[in-house]
Amino acid sequence: MIDDSALNTRRAAYADTIRSLHRRERGVGFVACLAGAILLIWGRTIPGAPFWAVIAGLVTIGAGWLLFAYVIIRRARYVRAHPFDPQS
Repeated sequence: MIDDSALNTRRAAYADTIRSLHRRERGVGFVACLAGAILLIWGRTIPGAPFWAVIAGLVTIGAGWLLFAYVIIRRARYVRAHPFDPQS
């Protein structure tokens, strides 16, 4: 029987590995959503702001969310290909 503390340590390391996958893409997606929101707010609230600011904001937010979806799909593929094995 495997020691519970060793199993918990390995399980935590596996979870950390999964969390660290595609960290850069998640960061870029977050920054894209933030920049898109700033563009959208600027385009909607400031008088005289160009119309393209609203469109660019929406497109940038959409691109950020697409990056988030990409990361979710890639993580799911990794977990299916490398499941946690308590016996190893």
